[in-house]
Amino acid sequence: MTKRRTFLKTSATAAAGLGISSSLSASFLAPSSVLGANDKITVALIGCRNQGWWDLEDILKQSNVVCLTLCDVDGSVLADKADQLEKMGHPKPNITMDYRVVLEDKDIDAVIIGTPDHWHCLPAVEACEAGKHVYIEKPLANSVGEINVMLDAARKYKSLVQVGQQQRSGAHWKSAIEFVKSGKLGTIRQVKFWGNFNYGAGNMPVPDSDPPAGVDYDRWLGPAPLRPFNKNRFHGSWRMFRDYGGGLLSDWGVHLLDMGLWAMDVKNAPLSVQSLGGNFANTDRALEMPDTLTVLYEMEGYNMVWEHNGGIERGPYDQGYGVKFIGSNGTLVADREKWRVFPEGSGEEWRMEAMDPQPSDHKSHLNHCENFIRAIRYGDSLNAEIEYGHRSALFAHLGNISYWADHRVVYDEKQRRITSSEKADALLTPAYRAPWKFPTV
Repeated sequence: MTKRRTFLKTSATAAAGLGISSSLSASFLAPSSVLGANDKITVALIGCRNQGWWDLEDILKQSNVVCLTLCDVDGSVLADKADQLEKMGHPKPNITMDYRVVLEDKDIDAVIIGTPDHWHCLPAVEACEAGKHVYIEKPLANSVGEINVMLDAARKYKSLVQVGQQQRSGAHWKSAIEFVKSGKLGTIRQVKFWGNFNYGAGNMPVPDSDPPAGVDYDRWLGPAPLRPFNKNRFHGSWRMFRDYGGGLLSDWGVHLLDMGLWAMDVKNAPLSVQSLGGNFANTDRALEMPDTLTVLYEMEGYNMVWEHNGGIERGPYDQGYGVKFIGSNGTLVADREKWRVFPEGSGEEWRMEAMDPQPSDHKSHLNHCENFIRAIRYGDSLNAEIEYGHRSALFAHLGNISYWADHRVVYDEKQRRITSSEKADALLTPAYRAPWKFPTV
């Protein structure tokens, strides 16, 4: 394997003096060919605080994988995670607050993107252009326009893009999907998803303030609109604000919707989408997303229905979240702990056999990270390639758009526009704040 060049941008230089420009010149690479078992794979993490860090931890459990660089806009997070890496026995990483420094580095094979949703699109598109492979957290991005251009970039540059929908790598999820596809449930007329979580209620309001020391807040906002810092819009709780996330539907919904799309072999947009909801129970909270939402997806020959209730954690079958496939012979219900079948009938007239609950081995995330590295090293197929991430994000975003526009939505995939409502169509693609520019491929 060709000897790698030294990364010249040191930690101090990278973290201290990087300006923000709308583009950087770079020598782009084609994605690397399949590697051998003894070849080192080098990765960088962009967005280090929570999920991105957990992704890195499991990716580093794979053989011959090294983290060269950590990137985050919070200096305290950078220092803490760099220190943790060394304590775990890994080499001291480079650090930077500018993701473009990562993408310039020819020594980096793959990037992990664990940023807030509004910061998924730009680094992912530019990573593909720069010849990197990408492990990116779900949802794929924060808008339909962004997920479309990301799909185009991955296809054009032939980068491997694994979306962090790790249920695709879960053994018990795979067996549940196989059971649905077996036909034993009979005719499936509805697929229902629900997600009830306390964090969906939002936080109590707090006044605007200065950003924490060491945080480059302007860079954190990036292409999102300029507004004063408020901690409710920052670490963790940003998901409840439209500029950065899509609430429970795009956060948890993509995971569960993905299982329905997988089992039902969905390859197209829904025929129509209609959402109803509001902030019904948490009107005193700092919250832009509905705490209560029902979304009806019109499909060919059956319905899909999503519902969530922020601020509670009980739901059908005593599960706070889940998916159920309602068939004429029985209903299959699944979450991350197990899947179960509830036969239809009574007495000696049961339409299908009962069976024991099928438990999870709780290895889906580790398996997902292993699958990503094996795809780079051996050419294995990705379990959650970008097409799957694009599809589930599209369903989630169309649900939110229908709610915001208060219109039934019909999305034309060929034209990439909403034909049923000009108001809804205008919500497909965000306006980027200068100097950031919406990417083109």
